[in-house]
Amino acid sequence: MKLARALGSVGGLTLVSRVLALGRDSLQATFVGASFASDAFLVAFRLPNMFRALFAEGAFNAAFIPMFNRKVGEAGGEVNAGLVFAERALAVLFPILLVFTAAMLVAAWPVTWLLSGGFNDPTPSQFEYAVTLSRITIPYLLLISLVSLLGGILNSLGRYWVNAAAPILLNISMIAALWFFRGGNAYDTAMAQAVAVTVGGVLQLLWLMIGCRAAGVKLRLKMPKIDADVKRLMKLIVPAAAGAGATQINLLVSTAMAGSLLPAGSISYIYYADRLNQLPLGLIGIGLATILLPTISRQLGAGDDKGAMDTQNRGIELALFLTLPATIAFLICAEPIIRGIFQHGAFTPADTQATGMALSMFAIGLPAYILIKVLTPGFYAREDTRTPVRFAMISVAVNLVLNIALIPTIGHIGPPLATAIAAIVNVALLYLTLRKRGHFEADARLKRRLPRLAIAALLMGAALFFADRLLVDYTTGTLWMRALGLSLLVGSGGALYGIACFATRAFTPADLKALMRRKPAPPTESN
Repeated sequence: MKLARALGSVGGLTLVSRVLALGRDSLQATFVGASFASDAFLVAFRLPNMFRALFAEGAFNAAFIPMFNRKVGEAGGEVNAGLVFAERALAVLFPILLVFTAAMLVAAWPVTWLLSGGFNDPTPSQFEYAVTLSRITIPYLLLISLVSLLGGILNSLGRYWVNAAAPILLNISMIAALWFFRGGNAYDTAMAQAVAVTVGGVLQLLWLMIGCRAAGVKLRLKMPKIDADVKRLMKLIVPAAAGAGATQINLLVSTAMAGSLLPAGSISYIYYADRLNQLPLGLIGIGLATILLPTISRQLGAGDDKGAMDTQNRGIELALFLTLPATIAFLICAEPIIRGIFQHGAFTPADTQATGMALSMFAIGLPAYILIKVLTPGFYAREDTRTPVRFAMISVAVNLVLNIALIPTIGHIGPPLATAIAAIVNVALLYLTLRKRGHFEADARLKRRLPRLAIAALLMGAALFFADRLLVDYTTGTLWMRALGLSLLVGSGGALYGIACFATRAFTPADLKALMRRKPAPPTESN
């Protein structure tokens, strides 16, 4: 119940951010559509997005938080010991990030070519336009890295909400650009979006600086000095980046291959489908990972191995409770969801059908994407970042082989399906290794609840299959009509799933009462 309440705090802010992101994407679909300008911006946005996932949500948290908590624990709970370590880390990382960002600006042309696969027969002026967009967004890499350092400190101090609120500012910046500063054509509008990405990064950094000051955290920029702790941090960061970002690496491979082998618009279909797929992933997976890593690392640091295993069991239970209904909904109702959100302006019914097919393929791997976020803290909390990277590389290889096999046969839905299968392989390797090492064992409560959750999700899906046909007319038309239709679809699905969970005794009224209490009660077992 503690975990659920913490996720409610982080997840609520993440939900606001993701809803704003959907609004942003809806405006982008209206003003830019699925065109070369859209593809060019999405390629330029892919690099900062991937770097955020690899570094901010993955590598830095995985390496920094356990070391920060260990320093605090060794000093008898004295937070200043962790802050001294954070200052030393900042002193070394800041110049490295400056040099890296400058190098990426210089190498914008080959970077854009690699990210897009060269596109599919663009004109020289089109490709130069795409390179320009990449140069505009590249400074975000430095900004989000500094945000990650400050956010890692606040997460370690239990102030999760400050870091969780930061992405809202990026989305507000991009919405403002689309609404107030869009040009007279798709190319000018995409350019305004690229500028908004870097502006959003500046706003996020300022927000985290204010949050740190309010928490009494004041870091000074010192001369860099590489000591044993900093060496250990750098040693952990590199493999953690690949391990935590396997899904993003797979999406990068898929985007590049789609850009080089498929018609214009294919990258946009995959992007819009992935944006919806990212809604539960951000709300549940990233939220749980944010909470689990510092929680498990504190428990292990205190010698409470049993508590750490229980925390991970409850994390998996909570993740699948929230993920299974989203998976079924995306499989059954992908097209009406896409139609209600994106089909207006330059986004056509054909675009809706193509994007809906891609979303259904992504949904196959949705539980795996989220379980990767839940299981990897079991390695990172023990300062093992190498094992996840080995599995990530296997996942990337599987994704590459499947893309080569599937793109010529099933077109633009090949990359999402390949990404989903690769994620399933990754999560299977993570789970089996944790179990083999004795670091994780599914307890009786988890084993009892998972089949019941699956049955409840399937019952919800059967009802949605028929409800979808009744709401078709409400997913087109005016903004308010579409909002009503989607609200009815999502609301009825959520209510049906809740009823099915109680009917199958996946959860009981006692669980709901415990969740609402101010002080957590001992967890109840379902019969």
